[in-house]
Amino acid sequence: MNWEKLFLYHPTALYQLAVFPFVGFFHYLWISQCLSINARYICLLASGFLLACSAMGCYALLVFISTVGSVAVIHSAGPQQAHKWVFFFQMAWQTVCHMGLHYKEYFLHEAAGIRFSVALSVLMMMTQKATSLALDIQERKVRVESPSLAEGSRLMQYLLRALPFSSYLLSPPTLLGGPLCSFHRFQAWIKNPSAPPPKRFLWAAAQKGFGAVILALLKNLVRGYACPPDNLLSCRGLGCIPALWTSALFFRLAYYSHWMLDESIFIASGLGLELGCDRYAGSAGGVLLDTDIWTLETTNRIAVFTRSWNKSTAQWLKRLVFQRTPSRPLLATFAFSAWWHGLHPGQIFGFLCWAVMVEADYRIRYFSRSFAPSQPWRLLYQILTWCQTQLIVAYVMLAIEMRSLSLLWQLWFSYNSFFPLLYAISLPLLAKRSTSSPVDPRVSRH
Repeated sequence: MNWEKLFLYHPTALYQLAVFPFVGFFHYLWISQCLSINARYICLLASGFLLACSAMGCYALLVFISTVGSVAVIHSAGPQQAHKWVFFFQMAWQTVCHMGLHYKEYFLHEAAGIRFSVALSVLMMMTQKATSLALDIQERKVRVESPSLAEGSRLMQYLLRALPFSSYLLSPPTLLGGPLCSFHRFQAWIKNPSAPPPKRFLWAAAQKGFGAVILALLKNLVRGYACPPDNLLSCRGLGCIPALWTSALFFRLAYYSHWMLDESIFIASGLGLELGCDRYAGSAGGVLLDTDIWTLETTNRIAVFTRSWNKSTAQWLKRLVFQRTPSRPLLATFAFSAWWHGLHPGQIFGFLCWAVMVEADYRIRYFSRSFAPSQPWRLLYQILTWCQTQLIVAYVMLAIEMRSLSLLWQLWFSYNSFFPLLYAISLPLLAKRSTSSPVDPRVSRH
C-alpha cells in the first residue's frame, strides 16, 4: 500500500505536520518568558521564511514580494487609504500570478507544479490577512505606531515598525492554511500568552488532527467510487444523480480533512484560546473555525450552506465586499470570489451560478412557508429541499473544480444541469411575485 499517497492527501500536509511540534515549542517559549517581544516576532518571521522556502522553493519569492509590498503600503499610506492601496496591490499581484498559471495551462499546455500551486494558495491567504489588517487599521482597531528610540538609524526604526506586520503575514501556524486570525489576536498571542494548555485544550487539538486523518481515509475510500469527469458527463438518466453526488463528496472530504488539519495546528499554537484565559475559544471567543461538517451536510438551505462553507473566509468576504457594496452585494461578493480564486472559466461559471442559487433559495424559502402547514408535509418538504441542496452544491462544486472549458461545456448540457435550472427558472417567477408583496423576502435574511 502506498502509505505516502494515503495520508499525505494534500500538497501542504507534510509541511503542516512538520510545523506541528514547532508551534507547540513556540507556545512554550512564549509562556516561559525566555524571549523578548521583538525576539518572538523575529523567531516567527525566520521560521516562516524557512517554511515558505521549504514548501514553495523558488516560488516563495512570490509570497515574499506580497509580504514586503503590503507592509510597505501600510506604512506609506495613511490609515484611511491603507485598505484601498493594500487591496489594489494584493489583488493585482495575485492576479498576475494566476495569469502565469493560466498561461502555462492554456498556452504551453503544461501542468502547474505542486510548489507553484502551493504558492498561489498561500497568496490567496496572504490577501485575506493583508486586507483584514488594512481594514482594522482603517477602522482604528489597529494603530501603526513608531517605536521611540533614543539612538538608531531611520532604517532600524522602519524595520521595527514593520516587524509585527511581517511576522503576522508569515506566521507558521497560519502560513499554509488555517482560519483567518485577526492581527489583534495574533498580538495578544505574542505579548500575553496564556498559561500552559490544559488537557482539554490539548485534547481539542488532538481531536482535530485525528478527525483529519479519518476524513482523509474516507476520501481515499470514496475515490474508488467517484466517476472520472468524462464518465460523469456522459451518463444518462437517473444514473447521473449518484455519480454527481459521489464525485462532489470526494472534493468535500478533501476540503474537510485539510481544514481540520489546519485547525489542529491553529489550536495547538495557542491561537485558539480565549483571549485572557486558558479556555478553548472555538467560534464563541472570536476565533471562527472553518469546519462545520454537521451543518454543511444536514442543511436544506443553500444560503446556510454558503455561510457555513469555510466560515472565516465567508466572514471575510462579507466584511470586505458584501457590507461595502451598495448595489447587488450578493452578486458582487460571488464575482469577487471568482476573481480571488483565479478566474478559471469553471470558477466564473460556478460562482455566478452559486449566487443565483442563493438568491433563489431566499425567495423560495419565503414563499414556501404556507405550503407545508402540517408536520408530515414539513418533513417531506425538508427532505426534498435537502436533496435539492445537495445536488445543487455538487453541481456548483464540480463546475468550480473543472479546469477544462470543454468539460464545463459538457457539464452545462448534461442531465446534471436540471437541478440548478429548476432554481434558476423559479427566480424570475418569484421575483415578479415579490414586487407585489408588501414585504420583500430578503428582509428576513440573517
